[in-house]
Order: sequence, then structure tokens, then C-alpha cells
Amino acid sequence: MVRKRFGMLSAELFLLRSRVSTWVLLGIWGALGLFFSYVLEYLTDEGIEAMLPDAFVRTMISGFPFYGGAIALMLGVLSIGSDFGWGTFKTLFSQRPGRGQVFAAKMGALAVMLIPFVVLMFVIGAAASVVVAWGEGAAIVWPDARTIVEAMLAGWLILAVWAAVGVVLAVVTRGTSLAIGIGIIYTLVIEGLISAFANQISWLEPLIYGFLRANAYSLVRPLGGTGGETGEGPGVFTGPFVSGTQALVVMIGYLVVFMGVSVWLLRRRDVD
Repeated sequence: MVRKRFGMLSAELFLLRSRVSTWVLLGIWGALGLFFSYVLEYLTDEGIEAMLPDAFVRTMISGFPFYGGAIALMLGVLSIGSDFGWGTFKTLFSQRPGRGQVFAAKMGALAVMLIPFVVLMFVIGAAASVVVAWGEGAAIVWPDARTIVEAMLAGWLILAVWAAVGVVLAVVTRGTSLAIGIGIIYTLVIEGLISAFANQISWLEPLIYGFLRANAYSLVRPLGGTGGETGEGPGVFTGPFVSGTQALVVMIGYLVVFMGVSVWLLRRRDVD
């Protein structure tokens, strides 16, 4: 039984790894991190403190709640929504174990595939910070290992929750295009605009406490990550923030709920 489940996980991981879309998203994610965190900051002469090696963790983790969320959402949609479009679920459900096990294998593969997305961002940050330090003649001092590990775990959780949003949208809509459209609209319009007006309309503030955006930024804040509170742009988040503990509980809760709803719908509905 264990060998069979591991075989299913390996097969799903191979499938996810073989898709061009996975690597395109990974490339876009890496390019966004490098450009916005280092290239743009260096060209605009915003100061090099945040671009040095001792600050690369807080610099890179700041991009996970917004840019990383959008990339992970699309990856989550494609990881399961494509099977609806290709009509492969019928074959999967007739030749393999139950729907729950098929779904678990797909989600396990997705969880593993998110690891390169996390590692790549920190590798890019570390490399770029060294280049900046050499160019500026600054000392190369690294954050402690615990900070790096905690940031990677927080980054993985944020991506996992947003990927779960993509999964549940793909299952609900039984496809990819509409799911991605709804996800982007929710990310940019609903959470983005309501968060932007929260400081001006007091009754909106309680809603923000439950938003993925607010809790994700609150999760990385103890690590030095910010929403660019004094800047401008779509990735800016000015609060309100919640405690790190509350953010962790809420994010894990969302992950459990989204996965639960997805597998429930997949088991209850016909795949036609």
C-alpha cells in the first residue's frame, strides 16, 4: 500500500514537473523577484541597505504574499484544472484507487513542487546581494541559519495556501481559464482594493483581519518582511496587521479548509 501511494505521488510529481507551464511560472517568479527586489531598487538608487547579504531574507520574503501568491494560485489551478480540460479524470478514477487518494497524490506533488519556488527566490536573493556588496565594497555578512529556515518555511506556507486557493477554484469551475480569472480578480480587486481603503473606512478594517493578504504579510513581518508600507504599487500593504501567531493559525486553517472543500467536491460531483 505504501509503495503504491508513493508510486502515485511519484507519477503526479513527474507529470507536474514535465509541464512547460510549471517552469514558465518558476521563471517568471524568479524574474519578478530579481527585478523588483534588486534591479529596480538599484537603478532607482533607493539605498543599498536592503540589498546587502545580511538583509536578503527580509527583502525576498516580502514578495511572497503578493507576487508569490499570484504565481502559486496559477500553479494550483493548472495542477488540477488541466485534468478537467483534458478529460483525464475519468481515466484516473477508473484505473486507480479512490478519488481521495488521487487528489492526495496530486496535492502531495504540488506541495513538493513548491519547494523549488521557495529555494529559487532565496538563492536569487543571496546571489544578487553578494553582487551588490562586491559592487559597493560592502562587507558580506549573512543572516543566521534559523532566520533563513524560518523564512523558507513561512514562504512555503504562503505559497501553499495560495496554491490551495487555485485548486479549489479549479475544482469549482472544472477548468483553468475561469479559475485563474477569478483568482486574479480576487487577489487584485477584492483584497487589494478593500485593503487599500481600510484606513479610510473604519468598518472595513475587521474584514481585513481574515484576508489572506493581511495574514500573509503579518506572518512575514516578524522576519523583517513588509508590505512596503511607505511605497506605492500593487504589492503595497499598509495594514492592519495581526499577530504572528494568529497569522500562522489562520493560514493553516485556510489551507485545511480549501483542501477539504476541494476533495469533498471532487468526491461528490460527477467529472463530466
